[in-house]
Amino acid sequence: MKYAVVPVSDEKRLKEFLRLPFFLYRDDPHWVPPVVSEVRRTLDTKRNPYFANATLRLFLCYKDGTPTARLAIVIDRLYEDKFGVRTAFFGFFESTNDEEAVRRLFGEAEEVCRAEGVKILEGPFNPNHYSELGLQVDKFETSPSFFQPYNPAYYSALLEKAGFRVSARFQTMKNDRIREYLNVRYGEQLEAAERPGYTVRPISMKHLSRDLEAIREVNNEAFAANWHFLPLSREEVAFSAKHLRLVTRPNFILIAEHLRRPVGVLHCVLDINPALKKLGGTPGPLKYLGFLRDRKRIKKVIIFTVAIKKAYQHSRVYYLLLATFARMARDVETLETTWISPDNAPSVKAAETLGMTPDKAFAMYAKDLNL
Repeated sequence: MKYAVVPVSDEKRLKEFLRLPFFLYRDDPHWVPPVVSEVRRTLDTKRNPYFANATLRLFLCYKDGTPTARLAIVIDRLYEDKFGVRTAFFGFFESTNDEEAVRRLFGEAEEVCRAEGVKILEGPFNPNHYSELGLQVDKFETSPSFFQPYNPAYYSALLEKAGFRVSARFQTMKNDRIREYLNVRYGEQLEAAERPGYTVRPISMKHLSRDLEAIREVNNEAFAANWHFLPLSREEVAFSAKHLRLVTRPNFILIAEHLRRPVGVLHCVLDINPALKKLGGTPGPLKYLGFLRDRKRIKKVIIFTVAIKKAYQHSRVYYLLLATFARMARDVETLETTWISPDNAPSVKAAETLGMTPDKAFAMYAKDLNL
C-alpha cells in the first residue's frame, strides 16, 4: 500500500476534500450531510472574515491513489496575542479507520506547524471556537443535533495513537419535556417577569444589523474570560448570520435591555438536522421547498448561547430572558444545549433550572509539538 499526503492546492483536490465524508459515512444512518457550498464558503479565506487574522492549510492523505483522510490546520495570530502561546488548531478531520494514514496526515501537518513556530496543536475546531468543535466520545448510536459534531467511535483511538491527549471535556444537556417542565415548575411565575427599566424583546429582522451588533457587544464582554474565546468582529458576526432566518425564528433570539442598552442575550436555534439531512448536501429548488416545509414542524430547540454582561450576571436578567422565552416557545417539546464544560458551574446550574440533564459527551485533543 502506498500513502501520500498532499496540500489541497487546486479545485480538484478541494472537491475531494469536500466529498470525502460522503464516502466515509455513506452507510451511516445517523450522519447528516453538510451543505457542501456552506463548507466551501467557510473554508474560503477570501470570503470568511475570520481568516483576516488567521492562516488555513488543508491536507489530504491518499492511499493507493484514493482519498482516505483529511485535515485542516489554522494558525490564529489573535490567539497568540491574547493567550501568549503560538497554537495551531486542527479541524475538519475525517478518516477511514487507518492508523497509518492518520499518522502520516498529522505528521505532515505537524512539520508545517513546527516550521511556523507552533508549540501546541489542538482540536477539533471547525474552524474556530464559535463553530462546531470537539470529538464525540459516546452515544454513537444517536443522530447529532444541529451544530453538534458527529464522528465514528474509532476517531478517539486514532488521535491517541497519533500522540494526542484529551485537553478538555464538554457535554450537552437536554430536557425532552421542556414545555411540561416549565408549566409544572414555574407555572404563572413566568407571566410576571417585567421589572422597571428592563425590557426583553426578540431580534428584529428589519433592523438585523443593529441587533447583531447588540448581540456581538454582549457576547464579547460576557465571554471575554472564557476558554479560547476571542472577540468577534462585525464582519465575522455578519458572515455567520447569513442563513439566520433558516435556522431560527426571531422570537428565539432575545435581547435584554436595561435603560435601552443591551445587557443580555438568549440565542436559540432550531434543530434543523432532520430537515437538513434530506438535502443530501446539495440543495436544489424542490429540496429547498421541502426543507422550508419540514422546518415549520420542528419541535426541538437548541440553546446556542446565553450571554449576560458582567455587571448584570447576578441580577434578574437571566430570569427575564427565561420567562420571555417560555412564553414565546409554547410549541417547543425538547430543549437542548450546545457544548458546556462540566466545570462551568453557572452554566450547568442554569441548564438544571430548566430541568436539563447531561446527554452527550465530547472531548478536545492536544499535542505538545516540543516533545
